[in-house]
Amino acid sequence: MKSPRRIACTAAALLFSFFAIHAHPQEPQPVAPATPTPSSQSPASPATPQNAQGPKIVVPVNLVIVPVTVKDKSGRLVPDLHKEEFRIFEDDVEQTVDRFIVEAFPLSMVVLVDNDLKQRDGNQVEASLRAIVAGMSVKDEAFICRFDQYFHEGKGFSTDQDKLLTELKRTRLDMESSAPPSGGPFEGPAINNQPAPGAPNVPASMRVIKGQITKTLDDAVYNAALLLKDRGRDRRKIILLISDGQNGAKFNTYSYKNTIEVLLRYGVSVYSIAAGNAYFDRKFSRLVDYAHDSGGDVYFGVKHATFEQLYSRVTEEARNQYTLAYSPRGTDRGKDYHSIEVRVTREGLNILTRQGYYSGAAPR
Repeated sequence: MKSPRRIACTAAALLFSFFAIHAHPQEPQPVAPATPTPSSQSPASPATPQNAQGPKIVVPVNLVIVPVTVKDKSGRLVPDLHKEEFRIFEDDVEQTVDRFIVEAFPLSMVVLVDNDLKQRDGNQVEASLRAIVAGMSVKDEAFICRFDQYFHEGKGFSTDQDKLLTELKRTRLDMESSAPPSGGPFEGPAINNQPAPGAPNVPASMRVIKGQITKTLDDAVYNAALLLKDRGRDRRKIILLISDGQNGAKFNTYSYKNTIEVLLRYGVSVYSIAAGNAYFDRKFSRLVDYAHDSGGDVYFGVKHATFEQLYSRVTEEARNQYTLAYSPRGTDRGKDYHSIEVRVTREGLNILTRQGYYSGAAPR
């Protein structure tokens, strides 16, 4: 039987070999010494000393890495699957799983909060935000952002939970009034569709243009993905999207297709928490689509306590995924996009993973 020390060293070496390769499967990377980084182990595991002059590990430069979440019919995570129970297909061609890891990964997370919720929904979300920190490990990092008609960046990534807690406590949402707008196309007195002289300054998030939804959800997710694209390869990159799902398509610069491409290209998963009536209205399916196509998940919040519980579920799920990796065989390597399908031989399980990946360089 292998000793705990030998098992830990083996896991660390495998993890390091994953992240010595490139972020995009067709770009070779230099091979680094086999010295594990602190994030090569589970957050709860102690660091394992290694010789600084250890051997070099050579790995295939076209290895495709696929995080996978598996749940049972009750929505509980399934932690006891083995490599032999997985099958993976690229462009409908079955591949061989070359690497299989079940270690927990630290998170790089953009918390993306809808700044234009209905009053009651906004109050519940605002009161719950500080609970996000409770679901983070000491190695997780977060970036707090908001969106309405525009994308509002926060203060950057931080692993300091006290600083993040302070920032979340100070987050105030510009909530939408439930009363119908008056005084013209913009709320408040207006002349030629502009605020009248002397009228109070109305935040952009509170403006209603001819009764249209002006929130740019697609643009917000696109910009959040760009914040994550350069985070470490030894981290799970996720967007925690808290929204009612409303999206003003005419006001977005980027389409859904554009945004999904950037998510898949940089390995970012969206975990949506639907606020308000999103569960009951199909027009809020944007939240479901982003989660499904990027390999994330979607939850529905109804009240303050529900949101607090969901934050911890999201971080636990994102951190504890199976990691499959393979070198593509038998597919057209000249294509930019490749579809992915993961199956398990055990019956009655639900699989969450990204729908594909882009292998070429990002368009300029």
